[in-house]
Amino acid sequence: MKKILLPSLISLFLLGCSSAVVPTKNPDLYVNYTGGQTMGDTTSFYWYTEKSSNPDSAADYVFSGNYGWYKSDYRWEGNQVREFIREGEQIKPEEGLVPYKIHARFNKAGEAVYQQYRIDGKVLPLSSEQLLRYQQEAKTLQQTSVAQEEVGLELLQGVWDGSSLELCSGQTYERVEFNQTLPSFVINRLATIDSYVAFMGSLRSNRVVVAELLSLADEDHGCVERPVLIED
Repeated sequence: MKKILLPSLISLFLLGCSSAVVPTKNPDLYVNYTGGQTMGDTTSFYWYTEKSSNPDSAADYVFSGNYGWYKSDYRWEGNQVREFIREGEQIKPEEGLVPYKIHARFNKAGEAVYQQYRIDGKVLPLSSEQLLRYQQEAKTLQQTSVAQEEVGLELLQGVWDGSSLELCSGQTYERVEFNQTLPSFVINRLATIDSYVAFMGSLRSNRVVVAELLSLADEDHGCVERPVLIED
């Protein structure tokens, strides 16, 4: 895809904030990845951690506009997802958005030994197909994050303040290079309004390279941190 180096008006466009990661307990054993993608109206942020090259934990934050949102926390044992917690809001006909929470644990064979699904104050059962789908979502998160890391991409987020891109780590960039063509309404907004942004990209010595813009919102949106729902 052709790279576009935007003029100073737009290359000043974001206050980026490096995606939040869980502090490594031992840098020689733990490796953290971040990722994300947009499909239709749904945008997903991913965090994934390996321990000694094996899956250890992961989390996601997924929002679908008016249809709801959720955040999840996953834990592996060996190569199997052994526990996850998800909470958020989903839309119900004639009621709008209602809160829900799912908690499940699995044995070595991948069978649910504990499950609880609460929605709008009620407890409902989960089917084996639903539980399998949640496990598969964790594996998709894992595969996507690693694949994006392999091509040098990470999840970055922040707010363009009108003159520079300041990362959550404190780094500031005034040059932003795009590997995608932005719609005119996005360019116009970035030129006139301070905005929160999230994107897949990479950091260079003197610039930020944006591969895919994931989210654009008001400046007070704030950076999305890695969800932590499972107690150690």
